[in-house]
Amino acid sequence: MPPNLSGRTKRLGKGPDAGQDVLRQFTWEIRSINVCLDDLRCFQANALGITGPQMMILMAVTELERDGGVPVNVVAKLMNIGSSFITKHSKELENKRFLRRTPGSKDARLVHLSLTENARKRLASIAAQQEELDQFVFDYLGIQEFARLASCLRGVRHRLEKARLHAELKS
Repeated sequence: MPPNLSGRTKRLGKGPDAGQDVLRQFTWEIRSINVCLDDLRCFQANALGITGPQMMILMAVTELERDGGVPVNVVAKLMNIGSSFITKHSKELENKRFLRRTPGSKDARLVHLSLTENARKRLASIAAQQEELDQFVFDYLGIQEFARLASCLRGVRHRLEKARLHAELKS
């Protein structure tokens, strides 16, 4: 959890360190939001009898799935983790009848993931809970405001990715 930033906010916008203070506060808020999202995802995962990371994989497949499924490497890229992690957990999800793993039609080394009917039913069983949560969150900011915020955060992420690449090249 972030430290109490109330004393720091008085300094924001004043002096040479103001930008750093704002960036630190922003970073703590993002980290705190991530912790809350992780906790909520774990509650949902527990209701389905799976782990938090497995729930993230199901969410990614739900988001990305097209006819024939979605390749493991595409899920890994979205989640910003290694393909081997997705492979390990997708095998466990297959054993629990949440995912179907099929070899690619053009290259059998590529594995495509798709939701099973069991997964769709189980995810539907927690959909009402998710809708209630979404409504609660949207009561704070409307959907248009969240869309603008998401766009701004996407821009910040792109800039941070460029900064990271720049830092890697310098080291």
